[in-house]
Amino acid sequence: MASLLPKQCVASLRKPGSLIHLRGAASLGINKRNYSSKKAAASGEYLNQSVVPSMHYQKSLPRLPIPKLEDTVRRYLAAQKPLLDEDQFRTTEKLTQDFQSGVGKQLHEELVAQDKINKHTSYISGPWSDMYLSARDSVVLNFNPFMSFNPDPKTEYNDQLVRSTNMVCSAVRFMKTLRAGILEPEIFHLNPAKSDTDSFKRLIRWVPSSLSWYGAYMVNAYPLDMSQYFRLFNSSRIPKTGRDELFTDEKARHLLVMRNGNMYVFDVVDKDGNLVEPAEIQSHLTYILSDSAPTAAFPLGVLTSENRDVWAGLRNKLVAAGNAEDLQVVDSALFCLSLDDESMKDHIHISHNMLHGDGCNRWYDKSFSIILTKDGQAAINFEHSWGDGVAVLRFQNEIFKDTTEKPLVHPGSAAAAVDSSSAVRRLQFNLDSEVETGIQKAKENFDSAVSKLTIDALEFKKGGKQQLKKSKLSPDAIAQLAFQMGFLRQYGKTVATYESCSTAAFRHGRTETIRPASVHTQRCAHAFVCEPGQHSVEQLQGLLSECSKYHGQLTREAAMGQGFDRHLFAMKYLANSQSQALHSLYSDPAYTAINHNILSTSTLTSPAVNLGGFAPVVPDGFGVGYGVHDDWIGCNVSSYPDRNVHDFLQCVHKSLEDIFTVLEGKALS
Repeated sequence: MASLLPKQCVASLRKPGSLIHLRGAASLGINKRNYSSKKAAASGEYLNQSVVPSMHYQKSLPRLPIPKLEDTVRRYLAAQKPLLDEDQFRTTEKLTQDFQSGVGKQLHEELVAQDKINKHTSYISGPWSDMYLSARDSVVLNFNPFMSFNPDPKTEYNDQLVRSTNMVCSAVRFMKTLRAGILEPEIFHLNPAKSDTDSFKRLIRWVPSSLSWYGAYMVNAYPLDMSQYFRLFNSSRIPKTGRDELFTDEKARHLLVMRNGNMYVFDVVDKDGNLVEPAEIQSHLTYILSDSAPTAAFPLGVLTSENRDVWAGLRNKLVAAGNAEDLQVVDSALFCLSLDDESMKDHIHISHNMLHGDGCNRWYDKSFSIILTKDGQAAINFEHSWGDGVAVLRFQNEIFKDTTEKPLVHPGSAAAAVDSSSAVRRLQFNLDSEVETGIQKAKENFDSAVSKLTIDALEFKKGGKQQLKKSKLSPDAIAQLAFQMGFLRQYGKTVATYESCSTAAFRHGRTETIRPASVHTQRCAHAFVCEPGQHSVEQLQGLLSECSKYHGQLTREAAMGQGFDRHLFAMKYLANSQSQALHSLYSDPAYTAINHNILSTSTLTSPAVNLGGFAPVVPDGFGVGYGVHDDWIGCNVSSYPDRNVHDFLQCVHKSLEDIFTVLEGKALS
């Protein structure tokens, strides 16, 4: 596969995530008979009816390769070079060589042997899932990211009731299409004129699924892994002491709605598996939005923001107090719709609200939540253990397209004359004093955590993707270089940097890390920031070109499963699982430092997405969400008090100005 994935495919694989497969993809078809009736097809209950079955390529997807140990060592040392002085580097080099010839060789061979036995999955899927589920920190700020929707182009459709009704209906249509196996497979088309055609689809559907990937490859199309999709709906992360569990109940037909910290449920799928009439859904949401019940005095949702062991203990208390059935109702709901009574002031307000909110009107453990504010701003906040940004972004793109092009309710649409008071149930939990105290404490902890978070944004309007491509430079490489220059300008050093890259081109792939800080970016940043007058325009352009080429190489390698981070992580996980003493490579301060990612970055651009964001992964870090558009570059960046996000963005802006000045052939002043 390393030789099969072309470089043009790679850019599409960088998705949000830090923006899990635990059951076979075949589970997607469990309720197939409920979701493929002729009545449903006739009434437009599906988003589309793909000629090629959704999971047609799954069996023949190539397997995620385990890199050669010598390649991992070489890449690791190359990434360490800009972060260490000469003495530190020599120490790390010796440790790494010792690891490669001894314990590392043995662990690598065991990992390869295990991988040969488990051909149904990837070597990283289990350990990566375990890493997420064993983490005891709150999922809020530490794991859950958000992606906000662009407004509906028809402004009157951004009304909270109209938009929430349409989003619920489109989400159900997506779910039904997926479970009927007729959602278009996720494919990256390099030559859509050949592969994204009716004639090719009619042909490829008859190719056995064990060979279908190769058929797509012959026409330069690259199917992506869809094994995570079944966790989108009816799923929750359940807190357990030591390690959480993922729960899915595909038979459940109800939606969870939250407003003012109160929790409501009603069916959005009828007993025959069809979408409840949109006018009825509108009626039920009207009922919830007009409910005069006071704001919940002890909002249960805030417990999902707690330390996982603390939440697990309190959940056990809730079960003991007779709340097991209602907790099951919450866990099995299709998804969570959070209706906020607040209007948004600006992009920064949107980011804070969609990333964390007030903690009371959220259930952060749901696989995803759609959040809709009073003024119709919408976003998805998703729990990260079950999957990465690929599945969520596909869902978001489809929902945006469906709600804007084929809305099922309209401004002025009459709600159905149904008795919503009997169809909608507000969940009432029995809370003892211990749980009430736990809720108060959780809210205090939540408020303390989010009060430390600052978010700021940048829009650089003097150039973007078009100009960079004209200059034969990678847009992503230049954005990453601007972050390196910005940090150097602000703090005078090069630090560990993480860029997420999807490995969804492989069966059960998750993510790999691109390490954007390199000797090339260090050299270039130093020239631009510290010695701008000492280099000719041509020399600076040459440095930019070197950075672009090397970043392109790193990106291609990561998308092909040829990074070093996941390989080293998997070997460490294997040693721990066998209670082996860890090699001193893993206790080396340099290893600790490169995994203390001060610049944590993730990029996406999509017609559906307005903003994406996440918190820093370390207390002294930045969380950098960014997008390089045709003629502008946007960043949405978060920090804690140890860093100044406003000054950082000013430094990034200055860096981008300098880069584009040089590209125009002008000298730096």
